[in-house]
Amino acid sequence: MTAVDARPDKSSEIGRDRRRKEDARLITGRTRWTDNINLPGMLHLAMVRSPFAHARITGIDTSGAETSENVVAVLAAKDFDESLGVCINAWPITPDQKAPAHPPVAVDRVTFAGEIVAVVAARSAAAARDAAELVEVDYEELPAVVSLEEAVKDEVLAHPDLGTNKSALWVFDSAEAGTGGSVDEAISTAQNGGIVLERTYRQQRLIPAFMEPRSVVCDPTGEQFTVWSATQIPHILRFAFAATTGVPESKIRVIAPDVGGGFGGKLQQTPEEMIVFAMARRLGKPVKYTETRSESLLAAHHGRDQIQKLTLSATKDGQVTGLKVELDANLGAYVAIVGGGVPVLGAFMFNAIYKFPAYQFNCQTVLTNTTWTDAYRGAGRPEATYAIERLMDELAAEVGVDPLEIREKNWIKHEEFPFTTVAGLTYDSGNYEAATAKAKEMFGYDELRREQAERRANNDPIQLGIGISTFTEMCGLAPSRVLGSLDYGAGGWEHAEVRLTPTGKVEVITGASAHGQGHETAFSQIVADRLGVPFEDVEVLHGDTQIAAKGYDTYGSRSLVVGGEALVRAADKVLEKAKPIAAHLLEASVDDLEFSGGRWAVKGTDQGMAIGELATAVFAAHNLPDGVEANLDSEATFDPDNFNFPHGTHLCAMEVDTETGAVKMRRYICCDDIGNIINPLIVAGQVHGGLVQGIAQALWEDAVYDDAGTLVSGSFVDYLLPTAADTISFEIDHTTSPATTNTLGTKGVGEAGTIASTPAVVNAVVDALRPLGVHDVAMPCTPERVWRAINEGSAGGETTGAAAAHFDPSTGMSGNVDRTEGDAQ
Repeated sequence: MTAVDARPDKSSEIGRDRRRKEDARLITGRTRWTDNINLPGMLHLAMVRSPFAHARITGIDTSGAETSENVVAVLAAKDFDESLGVCINAWPITPDQKAPAHPPVAVDRVTFAGEIVAVVAARSAAAARDAAELVEVDYEELPAVVSLEEAVKDEVLAHPDLGTNKSALWVFDSAEAGTGGSVDEAISTAQNGGIVLERTYRQQRLIPAFMEPRSVVCDPTGEQFTVWSATQIPHILRFAFAATTGVPESKIRVIAPDVGGGFGGKLQQTPEEMIVFAMARRLGKPVKYTETRSESLLAAHHGRDQIQKLTLSATKDGQVTGLKVELDANLGAYVAIVGGGVPVLGAFMFNAIYKFPAYQFNCQTVLTNTTWTDAYRGAGRPEATYAIERLMDELAAEVGVDPLEIREKNWIKHEEFPFTTVAGLTYDSGNYEAATAKAKEMFGYDELRREQAERRANNDPIQLGIGISTFTEMCGLAPSRVLGSLDYGAGGWEHAEVRLTPTGKVEVITGASAHGQGHETAFSQIVADRLGVPFEDVEVLHGDTQIAAKGYDTYGSRSLVVGGEALVRAADKVLEKAKPIAAHLLEASVDDLEFSGGRWAVKGTDQGMAIGELATAVFAAHNLPDGVEANLDSEATFDPDNFNFPHGTHLCAMEVDTETGAVKMRRYICCDDIGNIINPLIVAGQVHGGLVQGIAQALWEDAVYDDAGTLVSGSFVDYLLPTAADTISFEIDHTTSPATTNTLGTKGVGEAGTIASTPAVVNAVVDALRPLGVHDVAMPCTPERVWRAINEGSAGGETTGAAAAHFDPSTGMSGNVDRTEGDAQ
């Protein structure tokens, strides 16, 4: 037994670049993914999925599959009992929300292509998949409603028994809430001598496309159900299993091993997880299911898919006076676990960093015969940021000033914090001026504007566009009482435990379950500093409900700002608990002790004791004060008083070929303010990943259905997921306005890049083409769409740049672009 001394290196761990402890196993692949788990006697499942978006099931013949070699069972919905349960909708945003029951296996009707209609269990995965091909299902195809535009008409119903496709209408009005004035009055006033902008933007449907497809194993040995799942939410999943099956939580252990990415796509109790649990329970054997990549793209939940109708009012010189948002959101075939509330999250962010005196948000959620939608990196905030940042560019063009000037005219000044917005949130800290000034300098803003003017004056076929996004977000989900006020079915606290082991090492247990973010490293740095122990002596345990019994998991950029603060409080309790013991062992008064660098010392003497030595002494318990517990373990639960609000300025330079529509990113820089930084290296990685994800929405990714509800982009050949080779090197930096809602002063960063980058890129593309009469290009900005926008703009028409429903070469890539038209200023 070796007690650890105080940390030899006294420099702070917080703020230090540390390579991730997790990298050794994650990067080399020497880790335990769920699909690598194999148990004796384990069965494998394959799902039979509907090829139709909407159809009545008139018969299922499983006889061919049942007689296949190595097949153990083939079950349709009628073969399951009530213990299979239904998928949870945890966020009914209105009391009258229409939400169809979502059975894991379709009963008599399928409502999206990819819905499960039968399950095969076999002794190998290959045998299960082969047998699934032999299940014969008779369908009577029904009319399907696919698009938002058609769904709101209620002419074809996704669920005829509901009588409508409209699920819920959620409204916020600043005049009624007392946070601002009447937006209708603001618009009316602007119509007489001011500016009124009306724009419609489309948030295309996206697919999370995590690195590791979903996989789940359930072992029903004894009275215990042990579930391994590639999930973001082991604690919520355990609750969901208990709530839907009747099995007590004490008999359910959920383990999230190393998880290969989530991006919100694994924030779910999936039908597949419920089926695996039910099959293991029914067959009394371990069961595994791992989806194929095609299944993942088809049936794992999708994100975004909104139409935003916006009306902005302003004075002639560009002072915004009001914003009205009419939002239609496609929920897909079912209301997912938090899917109904994702657009509502965005409601609080449409005003962004600006001081709007009047605001109204009307959100209509709609059911269709498509894959259900739910949280996807940013969840509501990227959609809102895109809308307002596009609008600010449009306002600048209308006024005739630089887009940065119009933003500065309307944003909250740093001396005005804390600031309560028209949407009712109180921003605790920020400095938009500082972040923007730094970003401009890094970018070489003025020089690029000069080059842009020269290219315009010379009618250069390659035009230069400069895109701006000055964003903020609310993250650190969340104050539980706020979630309760929004009818969210769960809280937002986080739990942590800190234990000193007899050898002086430190065990940290957190309810924030990681899926690739670097928790083990960042949390080690926090605790190492707090307790003054070596970074290497801290071990972080997570992702197992038997080890970390309490928690709310990881999503919404909450791990560090909520879970990290819980750790700080637990560590402080350890020190409080240790102090009287140290005083006793050092035969000194508590008031005479001081703690520094992991060591208790008697003031004015050389007497002292390292915290590791104290841990060993407590374990032996030979000489403890009366009434003291023989351990140095502590725990804490933290529920924040407020969200926190990272912000930043992102600038993008795009070159656009006006003859072909091709776009090329030339430069991207960002200056984010995420408060105090624990590990700059991890932050850089998170920002880089987020940027690529947001840029991908702007330029490449699009989940496309045909009119019958078939997912056309159902493979990586059709769904353009970028690689590192498709992007450029980003330049990132930061300013610091510490958060006031946690003692670390940190703010979330995991979603910032995704939220900010999409409007920066599209603003750059439109900025390049504005002299050609282009004021919008629908996402993704493919060469075809850009080329169409140029032609529509030159013809004097609306320049949505929307693609043909299905690209038809006969519609032509010919035609003349008259680049002499338009204002070449």
